[in-house]
Amino acid sequence: MSIRGNSSGPRPVPLSYRLLDGQDTLPPVVFLHGMFSNKNIFQAEAETLAQKTGRKVLTVDARNHGESPHNADCSYEAMSSDLLALLSQLRLTPCVLIGHSMGGRTAMAFALQKPELVERLVSVDVSPLVLMGIPKVFKIVPVMNSINLLGNRSDSQAFEVIDEYLKLFIKDASIRQYLFNSLVRVNGKYVWKVNAENLWQQQQQLLDPLAIQGVYHGPTLFLISINSSFVPPSHYHKIKLLFPEAQFQTIPDTGHVLHIKKPQDFMNSLLSFLS
Repeated sequence: MSIRGNSSGPRPVPLSYRLLDGQDTLPPVVFLHGMFSNKNIFQAEAETLAQKTGRKVLTVDARNHGESPHNADCSYEAMSSDLLALLSQLRLTPCVLIGHSMGGRTAMAFALQKPELVERLVSVDVSPLVLMGIPKVFKIVPVMNSINLLGNRSDSQAFEVIDEYLKLFIKDASIRQYLFNSLVRVNGKYVWKVNAENLWQQQQQLLDPLAIQGVYHGPTLFLISINSSFVPPSHYHKIKLLFPEAQFQTIPDTGHVLHIKKPQDFMNSLLSFLS
């Protein structure tokens, strides 16, 4: 389906999504993944939330990720426009937005632009301000591009070979697990379901502070890895100016992909916030 946006803003692309059914009387939950990932990263959490809360739960592939179209514009304004088109199409507003890293910034941009469409907001280990920790994330792109493995072996064997190679560059096993979410076999070769080159070229758009005017007064939770370089305590005051109702909760011993490292703690925090 082709979806037209406002002529004054970015033209939205039709996003790939998965929707779990639930009650119409409760605000639906929308998960937005981080960079180099896709909607499958939150599938277990989506199923748990749908079962425990009775809500509809939507997982989405951002542009340039998963099964969604590739596009040169990597701005948060563009990704927010994509989300607005999809939520309008599915009639899923007002909703609860839960976003990790890049997805968290998209969720924040959306809430600042369309606060009436967001019932509450969860940002997972990311700040709307200058990002100090993310530039090193882009060092993964040449490593991803250097993998050239034919699919003439089982997935488990292939993933073991690739994991051993990635260990040379990425010590954190949870980060490697996070990346494997986007690795698939296509036409006899393993490829990444992400437009990594375009993200690399447009990285400044992804690193700069959110250039969006507005204030979101709804309930907001910032879930943070303890000692996070992505959301340092020095950001808290300015974050509260944009999100006056913001709560800050740290989860110990996690790292940036805290939903992978501590899935139960992550789910408990979400359930508590939703209740």
